Amino acid sequence: QLQLVESGGGLVQPGGSLRLSCVAPKLTLDWYIIGWFRQTPGKEREGVAGMRMRTSNTKYADSVRGRFTISRDNAKKTVYLQMDSLTPEDTAIYYCAAGIGVGRDTWFNNGLEASLYSDWGQGTQVTVSS
Repeated sequence: QLQLVESGGGLVQPGGSLRLSCVAPKLTLDWYIIGWFRQTPGKEREGVAGMRMRTSNTKYADSVRGRFTISRDNAKKTVYLQMDSLTPEDTAIYYCAAGIGVGRDTWFNNGLEASLYSDWGQGTQVTVSS
């Protein structure tokens, strides 16, 4: 099983920023898709950002587009989620996930569906509150 370790969560005021990190020491990153998901009690897990690592193509949920940015550092085997202009609605547990690389059409049509991802981190809490 792959090991994914998230960090960087915490408490931030509305309008603030956080950067989440996902370290994947056992991954050859280019073989995979990496996604960031979030979940709140009583709601389904939502894919917010993802990257098809072989091509660096990215996808974002409408709810975060323009505010969140996914990026990578191959040398550190780390994928980041920069979150800006945070609102209380962004409060959730955030998970990093990895899946075997998919074709272009599958990526563009389904890239943020949880079913494409087989390995998950333990999650990190993000709380946006004044």
